Amino acid sequence: MRLAIVTAYPPSKVTLTEYAYYLVKHFRMQHRVEELILLCDKTAGEKDLDFTEDGCKITVKECWRFNDYGNLFSITNAIRSTKPDAVLYNLQFMKFGDKKVPAALGLLLPFITKVSGVPTVSLLHNIMETVDLKDAGFTNNRLLAAIYNFIGSTLTRFVLASDEVAVTISMYVKTLKAKYKKDNIKLIPHGTFELPPQPDYTLPKGPKQVMAFGKFGTYKKVEVMIEAVEQIRKRTQEDIEIVIAGTDSPNTPGYLAAVAKKYEHVPQLRFTGYVPEEDVQRIFQESAVAVFPYTSTTGSSGVLHQAGSYGKAVVLPDLGDLGILVREEGYTGEFFEADNSDSLANAIEKILVNDAYRVELGQTNYQAATSLPMSKITSMYLDLFEAIAKRRGKVCKEKIEEKTEKILA
Repeated sequence: MRLAIVTAYPPSKVTLTEYAYYLVKHFRMQHRVEELILLCDKTAGEKDLDFTEDGCKITVKECWRFNDYGNLFSITNAIRSTKPDAVLYNLQFMKFGDKKVPAALGLLLPFITKVSGVPTVSLLHNIMETVDLKDAGFTNNRLLAAIYNFIGSTLTRFVLASDEVAVTISMYVKTLKAKYKKDNIKLIPHGTFELPPQPDYTLPKGPKQVMAFGKFGTYKKVEVMIEAVEQIRKRTQEDIEIVIAGTDSPNTPGYLAAVAKKYEHVPQLRFTGYVPEEDVQRIFQESAVAVFPYTSTTGSSGVLHQAGSYGKAVVLPDLGDLGILVREEGYTGEFFEADNSDSLANAIEKILVNDAYRVELGQTNYQAATSLPMSKITSMYLDLFEAIAKRRGKVCKEKIEEKTEKILA
């Protein structure tokens, strides 16, 4: 198979780039793939293809830009020129832009690719039906929220025009099938990016690092974590460093700079900025606990899967997609009441003061992560493409037989 993947790709800062990196890394090692064609966004730096493992040929075609109104045409033309056997779209609703028109136009692509005759699978990381538009930074206005939901439903129908749509959480399958009456929606779990050997659960010397990782400012707000750690410091002798690893959400530029200024009096508070792929493992390994200071969720959590792969204890709110994911895939952690610093302080403290408990949580999460490696996930996608090809072949055969009968008659 010559498989094209439409996605943002490192060193791009556009959403889902990290997921794309690991999709590519593991697709290229599948014997059923002859060539991977990356239809990706344009970046100043070279694409990160420095894989050590042997694999199939990779062709890179930079053919779109974030917030570009012409992406619909440039990506369609790239598919026509490269002539892949199948196309996989790595999507979420703000994939092609944080401006409404280019974001919406990009989501028409699966429909166009499907009707052009190319087998098409769309991986949809979030769905509008579960997104809190206020928390996600879209709007506080009820009328605008209703308009956004209508537009979101319309765009979802275009994505569902794909041969198959993959989602990462079982609730998404039920929700989409119930609302849109479609049967081409499949559950394919998020998967774990890397499977390091059994982690060393001992911590490095120095302060215990309480770390949050991601893009912050909308439904991910770090103030509650900073204030929770300040409470713990006052009532225990623990030496704690607060680590905020990541950048602003595109919807809230300047958020982390404002937080840094507000809490400049807080000792041992570190903002790492953007974390390159080669530094992600170190950031996780050095942390004592990974915290999810979320007020809502917008899809399966890549950060949770990363924390599990590095054997980390986690503290998280029991809400929405995150709570479902934990129960379905076997992760565990200390839960807290969202946006409540007292509750979060109690949860973090339970882990920091009890080393055996921290290790127990980390071991459970590592076991959950190793049950769904990306090699297994990419194989599931190839099975899906093969099923589409067989189905199309059967339809084609039936049409030929029907035409033959008419000619003979």
